[in-house]
Amino acid sequence: MEKDPNKNKSNKWIALINIPIQMGVIIFLFSYLGTWLDENQPSTKVYYNKILVMVGVGLALYNVIRQVNEINKTK
Repeated sequence: MEKDPNKNKSNKWIALINIPIQMGVIIFLFSYLGTWLDENQPSTKVYYNKILVMVGVGLALYNVIRQVNEINKTK
């Protein structure tokens, strides 16, 4: 039996389509947590929202790089 080369390509496209959704969810959740902390733990010097959004962006980028490297390994 031969493997269908189009099946492998479609799996890669599905994985690539999911990446922006995952990034959006991660950044949104960290932003929501930061806003909640700013409202419930007010501080004059610490802005939880800004800090957690940057952590979320870093985590999302790490996740993207990890997934793209995994997709490239399965060539």
